Amino acid sequence: MIDFADDEQPLLPPPPRTVRDTGLEPGLLAQLVGKALLGAGKCHLSLLTGRLKLSINVLRELLDGLQAEQLVEVAWRGDSDIDIQYQLTGIGRQRAVEWLERSPYAGPAPVPLDAWRAQLQRQAVQLPPVLAGDVAAVFGDDCLPPRIHELVGAAMHAGRSLCVYGPSGSGKSTLARKLGRLLQGVVALPYAVAVGSSIIQLYDAAVHLAPPPLPGRPSSARGGDMRWLLCQRPVVQLGAELDAPLLELRLDAAGGCHIAPPQLKACHGLLIFDDLGRQRMPASALLNRLATLLDAGTDQLSLPGGHTFSVPCQPVLAFVTNLAPHTLLDGAALRRIGYKVGLGPLPEAAYRNLLRQQCRARGIEADEAALAYLVGELHRGSGQPLLASLPREIVARVAEFAGFAGTVPRLNPATLDQAWSSIFADGVA
Repeated sequence: MIDFADDEQPLLPPPPRTVRDTGLEPGLLAQLVGKALLGAGKCHLSLLTGRLKLSINVLRELLDGLQAEQLVEVAWRGDSDIDIQYQLTGIGRQRAVEWLERSPYAGPAPVPLDAWRAQLQRQAVQLPPVLAGDVAAVFGDDCLPPRIHELVGAAMHAGRSLCVYGPSGSGKSTLARKLGRLLQGVVALPYAVAVGSSIIQLYDAAVHLAPPPLPGRPSSARGGDMRWLLCQRPVVQLGAELDAPLLELRLDAAGGCHIAPPQLKACHGLLIFDDLGRQRMPASALLNRLATLLDAGTDQLSLPGGHTFSVPCQPVLAFVTNLAPHTLLDGAALRRIGYKVGLGPLPEAAYRNLLRQQCRARGIEADEAALAYLVGELHRGSGQPLLASLPREIVARVAEFAGFAGTVPRLNPATLDQAWSSIFADGVA
């Protein structure tokens, strides 16, 4: 359950009124304008505003300077002051080509690193904490023991890391993904950040989702610095593809910028490391890389040339594994992870409740005799534990076989045997 009440939304920084207010070098901004005009040809002032995320006042100051250097000219002027189109002069096109060759970046104007740091620190104290009611709303139907809810709730309330472990099929990954639904409020995010002469692209459309609209309420983004946007608290999940370079800045030569690593994209959100111990990066190396993030809430990153900088990066880190944590990490590394959440087979009553839920979701009658057969004969007879992932799989396959045969799906020993045999081979999933 996510509350997007206006009084909980972090206001975007105020819009810069002058080039100096942007905190950026005038030359960098002038080059962005020139490259935008090179790609667009004749370009309306409002279109430049949308592309570069700069206010009209700032753009006019920049365009006046470029006109004074005879690099830009007015292509068309309408009746109002803002109804105007600009284009590059011949000299301006040559200069813009040189700028583009030196740095292909032509996206939104970045914000200075210090401005981003300051915003991250402000948001850290503004965002609402996770409370017991939030956990009850999100996890109320998962049939997990109350102690699991208390563990994940306390970890998320404190913003501390957690390790979710247990056998395959115990519901670890499902639980980890649900953690993101506990994070309330929205965050302000810059499209890009300037670190010296380098630009880091932070915004990722697949990760940074727009908050739902608030009917009848004005957006707190209105009137703010357009270089920032409001988004839901991000959730990033990494799996078997994880290796050491993925956690560092990645140069996008074609785009003329560096791409932010996952931990930066997940600031004030959730970063899930799924399948810990089975990734390209060993678990011990991963914990060493994340040591400052776990211990101090900051991350250290390096740019080409050796320039190193830190960011107050504060996502909740969730490590998910079906291996015993002590076989992956030594004592010191385990102590860095705040909460350990062990999942195992469900109690029989909870397992039956989960089966009933899945039957209701599929519109199938939850025949109690069939449930007793599943638990008493199939599970006990084979020694298969009552894992949280199985009810969904079993009921889904009963429905799939019935759909294929053109019959009404029913839960009975015959359909359960059919579903069971499609999941297990000689008793092994």
